[in-house]
Amino acid sequence: SSAAAGIGLGAVSAVGLVVNALSALAGWFIWAYMTYFIGTKLFPEPQTQSDHGELLRTLGFSSAPGLIRILGIITPIREFVMLITSVWMLVAMVTAVRQALDYKRTLRAVGVCCVGWIVQILILAILLGIAGKGVGAL
Repeated sequence: SSAAAGIGLGAVSAVGLVVNALSALAGWFIWAYMTYFIGTKLFPEPQTQSDHGELLRTLGFSSAPGLIRILGIITPIREFVMLITSVWMLVAMVTAVRQALDYKRTLRAVGVCCVGWIVQILILAILLGIAGKGVGAL
């Protein structure tokens, strides 16, 4: 899924492809870890019992629609493809979180995924800002 994103985001070089794919993978892993932490430590239900491995496996399956992002190489439909696959992956992720964390209500899983997504964006923005300053200094 991350490799498909790397290709679909229109990398013009091998380095660009690798950077796009690694960025997608890092974003997914940060989101998955934050979702685990938020779902099990901050907003658990009484029956919530999970470990990081269990959630990573279910979230891995929820990333499968991301393979369609490879169609982003078709420039006129790139934004549409990315939007549709992102929404599809989010819906699959909510389902995965609900099942892996034994939630009774889908709304709790939606909240956990949204909070995790916001935290992931903040972390990636900070990391990209630091990396950008490091590159600029060279």
